[in-house]
Amino acid sequence: MSSNTTARTSRLPFLRQDFAASLVVFLVALPLCVGVAVASGVPAELGLVTGIVGGLVTGLMRGSSLQVSGPAAGLTVLVFEAVEEFGLPMLGLLVLTTGLLQVLMGALRLGRYFRAISVSVVEGMLAGIGLVLIAGQLYPAMATKAPDSGLGKMAGLPGAFADALGNGDALVPLALCAGTVAVLVLWKHLPAKVRTVPGPLAAVGLATLAVLALDLPVATVEVKGLLDAVQPPPLGSVTELAGLGVLGTVVAFTLIASAESLFSAAAVDRLHDGPRTRYDQELMAQGAGNTVCGLLGALPMTAVIVRSAANVQAGARTKASRVLHGVWLLLFAALLPGVLAYFPVPALAGVLIHAGAKLVPVRTLAVLWREHRGEALILMVTAVSIVAVSMFEGVLVGLALSVVKTAWEASHIKLEVVDGGTGPVRASLSGNATFLRLPRILDTLESLPQDRPVRLDLSGLHHLDHACRTALENWAQRHSAAGTEPVRVTALRLGAAPRPVEAAGGTGA
Repeated sequence: MSSNTTARTSRLPFLRQDFAASLVVFLVALPLCVGVAVASGVPAELGLVTGIVGGLVTGLMRGSSLQVSGPAAGLTVLVFEAVEEFGLPMLGLLVLTTGLLQVLMGALRLGRYFRAISVSVVEGMLAGIGLVLIAGQLYPAMATKAPDSGLGKMAGLPGAFADALGNGDALVPLALCAGTVAVLVLWKHLPAKVRTVPGPLAAVGLATLAVLALDLPVATVEVKGLLDAVQPPPLGSVTELAGLGVLGTVVAFTLIASAESLFSAAAVDRLHDGPRTRYDQELMAQGAGNTVCGLLGALPMTAVIVRSAANVQAGARTKASRVLHGVWLLLFAALLPGVLAYFPVPALAGVLIHAGAKLVPVRTLAVLWREHRGEALILMVTAVSIVAVSMFEGVLVGLALSVVKTAWEASHIKLEVVDGGTGPVRASLSGNATFLRLPRILDTLESLPQDRPVRLDLSGLHHLDHACRTALENWAQRHSAAGTEPVRVTALRLGAAPRPVEAAGGTGA
C-alpha cells in the first residue's frame, strides 16, 4: 500500500465522523434558525442565511475548530427591538458594523479580555434574555400580539392567559406549543435509537404532522423566497450611524455577540480534548461572519452552545462538520424553501421557549446564593434590569455592580486602636484604604480622645487612594488643633522604609 493511500485511509474515519456530525448539526440548526428569525420579526429565510454564513464563512476560519455559529436566541430580543425601532433595512448596517468592530477587536488582540467579564453578569444577561424570550413567545403561542417592552410582556401574561382560556381558537395553538415543549423536555429520556433524531427537529416535525393531519387552525411560517428576503443595506443609511440610538445598538450587538461566542468557546473546550480555542482568531472569525451577514441584510450571528454541543457529541473531529452543516442549510434553502411554509408558528415558539428556559441558570443561582451571595445579587439585578429597561442598559447595570463589588472587596481594611487609658493612643491601618471604606475609618478616628496624642501607623497599608489621603490629612489637622500635640504618623512610602513623620497641621502620609 502506497503512502498516499495510507494517508487517505487514516483520514477516512475523521471524514465519516464529520459527515455524520454535520447532518446532526444541520437537523438541530434548521428549526432553530427559522424560529430565531420568526421571533426576531424578520423573514424566516434570513435565519437560514445567517446559519449558512456561520457554516461556510466562520466555519472555514481559524479559532475554535468544533464550535458552530448561527443565529442565536440570545440576540432575539435585541434584534426585534432594533427592527421595530430602525426598520428591517437598517438591520444589515447594524450587523455589518458589528462585524467590522469584532474584526478590529480581534486584530487588536482584545478577544482574551472578554474572559475578564464577570460570569455573573453574563449569566444575568442570558437569564434576562431568556425571561423576555419566554414571555414574548407565549403570545404567538396564544395567537395574540406581544407588547413591545419586556416589562409589558411580563405584565400582560395573566390577562393574555385569561383571554386564551376563554377563547377556543387560542387554545389550539397554546396546546400545540405546550406539546412541543413537552416533546423537547421528554426527548432526552427516550431510547438512544429514537434520540438519533434531534429533539428540536422531532418536536417541530411532530407538530407539523399534527397540523396537517388534523387540519388545525394555526399560523404557519410565511415564505418569501431566499433572494427576496436578502436585503443588502442601502448606501445612504451609513450616515444614520451617527445617531446615539444606532450606536448604542451596535455596541450592544458587539459586546453581547462577542461575549456569548467566547464564553461558548470556553464551554465547548471543556467538552472535547482537541485543539483549544484561540480567542483573538475566533473573534475575528465571528466578525468576518457578521460582516458577510450584514452585507446580505441577515441576522447577527454568534457561536451557539446548543449546536456546538451537538456537534461534539455527534463525534465531530475537525471543522469540516460545521462547514458541511452550512452546505446542507444552503441546499435546503435553495431546493426546499417551500417546506418552511408548513412549520407551525406555535411549534417554533415552543422551541424558543425551551431554549429560553435553558438560558435561565436556576441551579447556578441556587449555588451562588449559598456560596457567593453578592454574585447572585448581581445576576438577579442584571436579569431584572434587562426585563424592566432594555438589554444594553441592563448589561451596563450589571457591569457597574460587578465593578463596585470588586472594588468593595479589594478595599479590605483593618483598623486597630490600642488605648491604655493614659499616654498616646495608638491606631494602625493595614490593607487597602479606598474611599469605599472611608466612612468607617473616619468614624473610628474621630471617636478617639481629643485631649491626648495619637500615634497613627500607616505602614501596613498596601494602597492609599487620594480620597483617603486627603481625609486623613484633614482629620490630622483638626485633631492636632484640638489636642496637646500634633498627630504623629508612621507612613510607608514607595521605595522607602517606614519612618516617623511629624504632622503639625497635617500628616506626612
